[in-house]
Amino acid sequence: MAGKKERQRKLAREHYERQQVRRVEQQRRMRLIGGIGGAVVVVAALVAGGIVLFSGGSGGKPAAAATKPSSSPSATPSASPTPSASASTAAVTEPAKHCTYIPNPPASRKASLPPATPDYKANYVAAISTNLGTIKIDLLNSKATCTVNSFVSLASQSYFSNTHCHRLTTSGIYVLQCGDPTGTGSGGPGYKFSDENLAGATYPAGTIAMANSGPNTNGSQFFIVYQNTNLPPSYTPFGTVVSGLGIVQNVAKAGTDNSNGQGDGHPKEAVDIQSVKITKS
Repeated sequence: MAGKKERQRKLAREHYERQQVRRVEQQRRMRLIGGIGGAVVVVAALVAGGIVLFSGGSGGKPAAAATKPSSSPSATPSASPTPSASASTAAVTEPAKHCTYIPNPPASRKASLPPATPDYKANYVAAISTNLGTIKIDLLNSKATCTVNSFVSLASQSYFSNTHCHRLTTSGIYVLQCGDPTGTGSGGPGYKFSDENLAGATYPAGTIAMANSGPNTNGSQFFIVYQNTNLPPSYTPFGTVVSGLGIVQNVAKAGTDNSNGQGDGHPKEAVDIQSVKITKS
């Protein structure tokens, strides 16, 4: 009788551990690598099943388990007083008339803070020139003004030029992630800013959204959704692909090296951003 009860306990324990593994894997799939400069990986080991979770440090990383930060050259953004936390997280009526960017060094590549006063009436189109062709994006300036203002500023400073899209996910979520000059998933521009356009946010194919490590930790990393993806409304959508989505879809077909887990890692077909040009009207 004792042996039978012990076996039942063992089976129940194994069943519980399998459930935990599945739950953590699902959560991991839902987290995108965001990385703002100098993020520190924090490891938290769960007792049940020996499961290990990884999350980003200060400022910007919905992280995958295999992601490791690396040292980035420091660059000091233009001087600006550090606003209070309440100022950075206050609700903003769009289009925003004023933007707050909080210094968050180090920067992976020298970049000045975007202007605090955005051109909220402008219509912007971004042309991302890659080694595989050009991806054109309508930027949602009226809905994510400060995010677009940052993206336009970084593009004008050639921040994205000659960088790699460092992550492709082909299982659970369907995204290509770019915007880190270090190509490690931990790089950023040396500042962070608040979320926008999250009310009712969805992520159909063609969506461009910001990667992050939690609320109000946006930097330079963004992702392109190449297939309808179910994500919580936690990542600022700031653009829509109007041409060139097939480029990303073909990269997805070539697959990933699974360096972050099955269906998650570096794209096997390299995607290099040569430049990002902004057209304003």
